[in-house]
Amino acid sequence: MSMLTMVQSACVRLGLPSPNAVATSSDVQYLQLLALLNEEGSELSARTEWQVLIKEASFTTLAAEIQGTLATICPGLNYIINDTIWNRTLRRPVFGPLGAQYWQQQKAMFTAGPWNQYRVKGNNLTFFPAPAAGQSCYFEYVSKYFATDTTGAVYKSSFTVDSDISLHNEDIMTLGLIWRWKANKGLDFGTDYQKYETRVLMEIGRDGAKPILNMGEARYDIFPAVVVPSGSWSV
Repeated sequence: MSMLTMVQSACVRLGLPSPNAVATSSDVQYLQLLALLNEEGSELSARTEWQVLIKEASFTTLAAEIQGTLATICPGLNYIINDTIWNRTLRRPVFGPLGAQYWQQQKAMFTAGPWNQYRVKGNNLTFFPAPAAGQSCYFEYVSKYFATDTTGAVYKSSFTVDSDISLHNEDIMTLGLIWRWKANKGLDFGTDYQKYETRVLMEIGRDGAKPILNMGEARYDIFPAVVVPSGSWSV
């Protein structure tokens, strides 16, 4: 479902004339619907770590404190997922993010252990101590790009043309547009908002593969030792 079809679907449900075009329209009402749809996309993206927005970034270390700009290393960054930065060359984690106080303490003490730590500062990814050059680091981050063009090659943080595609569930985006339009007009939107919230929470619960939290014994007959298969056996 494209941006245009989501707006058209919302218009039908709201009792408004369905547009043939939105992004190029001069009608204030349709431009308002586009702005509200972009607001919905941005707000929905911030609700959780949606699997469709998770990306993997990689970079090669420099023998310096600043490893590069975030825009270069991870385009469209919303935030880095904690505990995911690993130096694959050394097979070690990169600890962080460090706060300002601890970072300055580390710099003042002139002590540097074997473990790299990182801090995001001035839109740069910084390491302490400075690593050796040429090492491969990887991490996961959540992107702010919730839309794409028809080819799926160009990611966007807003819809700009009618044919743009939403990475989020289109039904939820449409429900979000409906309640936001009513709220903007000062109309009663309580029922529409409740329907929207129910769908969002259901989607969050089902999004991606969820690990099973097991407070008992291991679920599988696999142990980090010599494995003897279950059942009858003999030597």
